[in-house]
Parts: sequence; C-alpha cells; structure tokens
Amino acid sequence: MNATYGGVSGYVKCPETGNTGWATMYSLIMGLQHELGVSPVVANFGDGTLSKVAALGSIAIGWEKNRNIVKIIRHGLFCKGYWGGDTNVAAFDSAAAASVDQMKSNMGISQDGGVVQPKVLKAILNMDAYVVVAGGTDKVRTIQQWLNQRYWQKSTFSIGPADGIFSRDVQQALMKAVQIEIGIPESQATGNFGSGTQAGLKANPQGPGSSGVLMQLFSAACVFNEPVAASVEEHQRTHFTSSWDADIDGWVRGFQKFSALTDGNGNVSGVGDYATWAQLLVSMGDPNRKVNASDTAYSITPSRGARMYADGYRYVGRYINEASSGGGSKMLEEGELADIFAAGLRVFPIFQDNARDYEDFNWSNGYEHGRWAHDQAVHFGFNRGTIIYFAVDYDATVADMPKVVEYFQGVASGLASRGKRYVYGVYGSRNVCAQVTKETYAAFSFVSGMSWGFSGNLGFPLPGNWSFNQIKEFQVTNGSDIFWLDADAHRAKSDEGQGSVNQPTSPADEFVTYISGLYDLAKAYGSGNPDQLVMEYLRHQLYGDWQWRILIGDPDWDFIDYAEQRGASIKHEFNDPFSGISLGTEHLMATCNAHFVRAQPSDSGAVNVGDVGGWGGDLFTFYGEWRRDSASYSSGYTYCKEKLGKIGVNSTFSFSDLVEDADGYLLARKVRAGATIVEAVRDHYTGAGGAKRFQNYYAARFGGTVSQTTALAREMLLTDEEPIAGGRTALFKKYAGALSIGPGALPADKLNEFCQGFAEVLAGHVQVE
Repeated sequence: MNATYGGVSGYVKCPETGNTGWATMYSLIMGLQHELGVSPVVANFGDGTLSKVAALGSIAIGWEKNRNIVKIIRHGLFCKGYWGGDTNVAAFDSAAAASVDQMKSNMGISQDGGVVQPKVLKAILNMDAYVVVAGGTDKVRTIQQWLNQRYWQKSTFSIGPADGIFSRDVQQALMKAVQIEIGIPESQATGNFGSGTQAGLKANPQGPGSSGVLMQLFSAACVFNEPVAASVEEHQRTHFTSSWDADIDGWVRGFQKFSALTDGNGNVSGVGDYATWAQLLVSMGDPNRKVNASDTAYSITPSRGARMYADGYRYVGRYINEASSGGGSKMLEEGELADIFAAGLRVFPIFQDNARDYEDFNWSNGYEHGRWAHDQAVHFGFNRGTIIYFAVDYDATVADMPKVVEYFQGVASGLASRGKRYVYGVYGSRNVCAQVTKETYAAFSFVSGMSWGFSGNLGFPLPGNWSFNQIKEFQVTNGSDIFWLDADAHRAKSDEGQGSVNQPTSPADEFVTYISGLYDLAKAYGSGNPDQLVMEYLRHQLYGDWQWRILIGDPDWDFIDYAEQRGASIKHEFNDPFSGISLGTEHLMATCNAHFVRAQPSDSGAVNVGDVGGWGGDLFTFYGEWRRDSASYSSGYTYCKEKLGKIGVNSTFSFSDLVEDADGYLLARKVRAGATIVEAVRDHYTGAGGAKRFQNYYAARFGGTVSQTTALAREMLLTDEEPIAGGRTALFKKYAGALSIGPGALPADKLNEFCQGFAEVLAGHVQVE
C-alpha cells in the first residue's frame, strides 16, 4: 500500500509493523479511492466512495476491470482474518469469492457465490468482527446477524458487526430497524429518537399475545439491556424471541423495577409500553414521565421549593462549589439548605470544577478536588456518609477512560486523606459511570441520561449502581419567577440524599437505645440471626456493594425493607465516651459483620477474610497512600509513625478507623461468645468493655506482641488467598491507582519496616491506654 500510493495526494502511510488495525484499513480505503478517481483521498469510506463503488457494478468471479481494486479486496479480506487468495492473480477468482461467502455467512447475510456488493466492500475495509470476540456472547451475535440479514440492503443501513458485543453501531441499527417496522419511511430511518419514532412506539406496545417482527425487536432490546443489574428479581436475563412468553414477562418486570418505571405505589405495568420501549432504546427513556428527583444550577428559594414539592419533586441536586460561566454562582447559598429542607426536599451534593474536557482529568486534580469537596461539604454541614457526585460533564470516549478513572482514584484518595467522612459517586454518561464504578468502586452513579446522543450513552445499559438519571431539562415558570430544572429519575433504595445537615452526634447511650430498637425489629422479623441482621442493616448502604457481597455475602434486603417500613433509618455516628471522638456506625458495623461471619476459630492465628472488613482493608489503603507519597516518605516505618492512627492527622487509616476496627472486632467476638448485639454494644460503650479496647484487641487478635503483629501485617499484604488478594487489589486500585511497586515487589526490608511501623503504632495505643 505504502509503495503503491505513498505519493498520492492525501494518502497517509500505515505503519509497517505486521499488525492490522484501523491505520491499515484507512490506507486500503484511500488506495481504493485513488483507483476510483477520488482526489485528494481521505481516510473515510463515506457515501461518495460508496456511490463510486456502486458505479463499478457488482464484483463477482471473473471481474478484472481493475487489478489493484481486486488486490485491495484480497488484502482487506486477509486483514479481517479470511484468505483472500493469491494477490498475483489479477482477476477476482473463486478463492476470493469463497472467502467473501465465508464472511457473509459470519455476518448473517445470504451467500451468493461471493459477490462483492458496495456495502460488502465497505464492510471488508473496516475493523468490525463477524465472529464472537472476548466479552461477546452468541446470543447477541445471533441478533446482530438477524439485523444484518433483514436490513442490510435498506438505504440507511450498513452491515454491522457480528461480534457478540452490544455497541453504539448495534444500538443505531436496532433503532433504525424499529423505525422501519413502525412505518417510518426507509429514507427517514436515521436512528434519531424523534417525534415520529415516539408516536410509533406509543402505537405499538408489546405484551401477552404479541408476536412478529416488532416483538423480535423488542426482545432484542431486552437482551441488549440485560442483565437487570443489581436486581434481586428471579429473571435477570432473557432471550431473543418472536413471541411474548413467561421469560420475557418476568424480565420486563425486573427491568421496569430496576429502571424506576413504576407508578406512585411502586407497581410496574409488566408490559412493553411506551415508557419501557423508550427506556430500552435511549438513555433518557421517556423524558416526559413523572419523576420525583431533580438537579439545578439555580438557588432554591422558599417559593421555588414549594413549587417543586407541589409538582411532585422530593430530591434536588445542588452544587457545592462551582461558579457558572455567566459569572453567577451555581453553588449553594448560605441558608439555602434550610429552605430546601423546609420545603420537604432532600438534597444530594454535586462537585464540579470545569470537568468539561479531557485535559481536566488526572490524579492530581482528583486528589485536590476530593479534599476541596470534603472541606465544602463540612462548610455546609453535610453529615457523615453523604454521597458527593463528582462530574464528568462531557462525552468521554472509551479512549478517555484511563484518565477519567485516574481522576476518580485521586478523588478517593483525597476524601480518604481527610478521614473518609464522605463517599464519592460519579456523574456522567452510562459508560463513564460503569467504568468508574468498575475500576474505582464508586458508591452510586448519577447518569447524564438526557445527553442520549453521547457515545457513552449509546450501546451501554444503565449502570447497576445508578441512583439518579437525568432525563430532561426544562424551564419552570413560578409566577413571575423563572428558573431551569433538570428532571431526574430516582431509584428506590439507592442514595436517599440528605434531609438535614449538622446532625448532632448522639451520645453512646442513645446509640445503645438505637441498636436495641433495631434488634427488636430483627426479632419481630422472625427470620435469620437478629444480631447479624442489625449489623447488615447498618452497613447495607455504604458496605453492601459487590465487593462486600463477595467478602461476607448480601445483606437481608427483605429485612431492610421490613425495618424501613417501620420507621428505621441509619444513625451515622455517635460520640465515643472513652476518646471523645465521633465514630462512624456504618464502618463499625461492617467491620463487626465481617469478623462475625468470616473469623477463623483461632483469632490470633493467620489472617482471615474477616480481617479485610477491618484492619486489613485499612492497612491496604494506607499502604497505597504510602506508596503514593513515597517520594517524600521513603521509609514506611516513618510514614506509619507520623500518619497512622493519629488524632488530628488526616490519612486513610485515621484514629477513628483504628478505633472502629478494634471495636468492630471486639463486638463480633462478644456476640460469637453468646451475647446479643445489644448486650455487646451496651457493655462496650456504657460499661467497662471499651475502656481497654486497644489492650483487648491487641491481645486477642494480634497475640499481644509486636513481632506477631508485624508478621500478620506482612501476611495480609502478601497472601494469595482469595478473596483477600482480590480485596487488596480492589482497594489499591480505589485509593492508590496504579501502584508503582506492590507489596510483593517491594524489597523485603522496606516492607518489614512498614509492617513494623503498623505494629508499633498499635502497641503504642495499648501503652497509652
């Protein structure tokens, strides 16, 4: 290619590496254009190139009008993984035709003796795969092949991939197919979700008794949106079918519940109505459906709050930092939160500093933003455990994702360095939310669904941890006042925002009373271990994701429903009577739950899975923090001595973390010995149990010696046992990003120094006590 076309105007040479890829395909396209008389050539197989290929007529066995075009076809087939025949043969021959037929079979279109139609040639010269690739499924590939077979000759269609992956191109093909089948003229089937498409979907609901092509397309959309992520519904996956059946019925009900397509009482329709069609096809779904959440850059005055409440809104997202480009402020005003709460609304905070361009995303920015967001949240009085959504406010592509992920790793570290008081969520496209959650374990996702044309919203299902989905921007006229509001869908049992701020930290005796009330509910529930149910309830919001499910199992969600229907809510913190500091109940009970469920018979023996829920998990994050700061702190021993378990020193292993680790372990130990969780908590915080917490913890879990503690810390950092090793990797990724040197690669003496530092800090607390 380079030797033949290197001097052609516009031609860009491909790298001569021996590997195929888009650069090679572009060279083949540009070579073809030159043979067709196009000048200058461009790296795009557009409508102009397609029309010129059509003017050649179909290329079949014996065709020899242009030797180089035949050679380009052979090269393209070879780059796609097919044998294109001997390039020294000038005419299109049976070897090339057989390869074309094999490719057509893989595409799902009819074999016809290897004829190369214009759209087939376009498909030869791209990087689409027609066999299942890594991450793909045969089920999706079957649908892709069916779409190709039925629609490839329609004027607005191209031959799509058959690789088993739901993607933007597949989503667009599905949308065009739906448009054609609901009666939109072929020339107008563009894949846009316009008024004609919406009217056609409203006129064609699917349900019991439905069959035919539209039913096939509906079921295809269901398959593309499976599984019903984070759902406890029985039917999480479904199948491609031409008739409504029990499997589709069950899946649709689960999908509707997961997508918050419910009436005011939480009921679903159970049929493929317009709202369901729309939710399957575009990221905002039906933008005019009734929702109860919102977000805005406008201050919420008492009048606006009253109007929003009257219109059915119960949640509002507000910015805690950013000034608007017009010079005004998007940020919460002083006293505004009181007006929001007085109106009956709950608030979820959003942090955004630019975040509209690829260059805004890196670890350093994320770290500073995490610390800044913490300080702003404290300024406004947000309670411990509040979810703060950090924005990715542009169409971040797959290629951008490493930097976006790096930014959120910085956010996690920044928040952790301030004591892990607040939890981060992610705002962005479906793919941004999914990837940030996958790589950094964001608690919840706030999806920018109304940007339905974003590449990150096309070909991606709703992320499993979504809490809010932004579906429509509109103007509210409130008498003489006009303000803009974004309507957001809200998923029940996700982030409930905050209904108050500056929540006073309750004394320990109130915490005991609170635990006693939960325990009574757990006993009345009549199923399961009431002690464990109390632990699960308190940890379920912040420590109930997939990592914790692997570690210690799912909370009993039915009990959580039962308790909340009877007025239960999470008490986030209380005052420790022995140290005077505020303790976080969710981390405390997650640690207690982990040790209760997964402790080994001999507590002071080898490390165990329960440790990951307590001191082991905190040690992982602290190790990552040290490696991040290693340019300033070469010695891990010094780093531990200066930053681990210190009052007033911000780190990922703060003094409160150490207390919660110790108390969670000791509480679990008491319950395992026969005390109820109420008795254990009462004895620990209002009796004498907590007065010697570090002494008891050090002796029972670590054998009471620095050497044993050092050995356990080293084992925790080096063991290959699962799920400990997997949890270690996840926490390193979340708080430290890509570690330059993991524990296994660190020189033994440096790792020993770090572990010795941890052991001596813990022993020092025992001595002080």
